[in-house]
Amino acid sequence: MQAHHETRDFARFLRRRLSLPEGLLWRAIKGRKADGLHFRKQHPLGPYVLDFYCHEARLCVEVDGGSHGMDQQARKDERRDGWVAEKGMRTLRSAASCIRAGVDDAVRMIVAAARCGAAF
Repeated sequence: MQAHHETRDFARFLRRRLSLPEGLLWRAIKGRKADGLHFRKQHPLGPYVLDFYCHEARLCVEVDGGSHGMDQQARKDERRDGWVAEKGMRTLRSAASCIRAGVDDAVRMIVAAARCGAAF
């Protein structure tokens, strides 16, 4: 699936401006450090930019900050997750606070999800 031109440009912009939790997680999973899985950061897909994406596991990992629990953002996330699911991919959401508290635990959760193919 091709990403829109604007989405690709926005993804490039976001790659240079990772949040602290995204940066911590990226440092822990880049270069196949997460059990040999290859992840892309700020991966454009259709109208969306996925925080992290592993093609072999068809897994999208989203780092959720505080606004993701709010009504409007929760509806946007639900719509996005549905769109991603329609394309045959799964979404794993991880709270930014959990990543800051223990990035190694977050990586173990991601690897387990990728390896077992569980739905979220």
